[in-house]
Amino acid sequence: MQKPSKFAAWLSTFLFCLLFWLLLTLSLAPREIFWGVVISAIVAALASRFLIHHKAFYLYNPVRLVLLVVYCCTVFLWEVIKANVNMAKIVLSPSLRNYQAGIIRVPGSPEVKSEYGLAMVSNCITLTPGTITMDVAEDEQGNNYYYVHWIDVAETDRDKAGEAIKGRMERWIGRIWK
Repeated sequence: MQKPSKFAAWLSTFLFCLLFWLLLTLSLAPREIFWGVVISAIVAALASRFLIHHKAFYLYNPVRLVLLVVYCCTVFLWEVIKANVNMAKIVLSPSLRNYQAGIIRVPGSPEVKSEYGLAMVSNCITLTPGTITMDVAEDEQGNNYYYVHWIDVAETDRDKAGEAIKGRMERWIGRIWK
């Protein structure tokens, strides 16, 4: 696969950072736009070679952007809410003896093969309270596995544990990063 030009990688990273800046500030004031452009240009100059490996404008497809926004506002938000409720039960429980923390090897979906998709699944698992993705590994057959520290290992079967930890997140991320 051909690497994008340095400028294309820089521009893609710059636009993404600027969009993210504008979403965080929720302001179109000239001062905010100026600082957003300056900081986005610096970040893009420093990070584009690490972030963009191929297809610099892959995520800028309108369908992928809509899927990403829908995913973040529905599926991911719901998974975070569920995990927060479970963590509140654990923290507020008078007896912590009923919970068993552990590390579990969770199989990845064959739908998610790209580095970006694997990284997004790993980060989404880590961002839900009670779980931390420690590693993503590939076996000899090309199957991916996530090593996840789970504060409440409620299920020891890997497939069922994967469903409990990943929920619908991996299927949606697979659609975004085809």
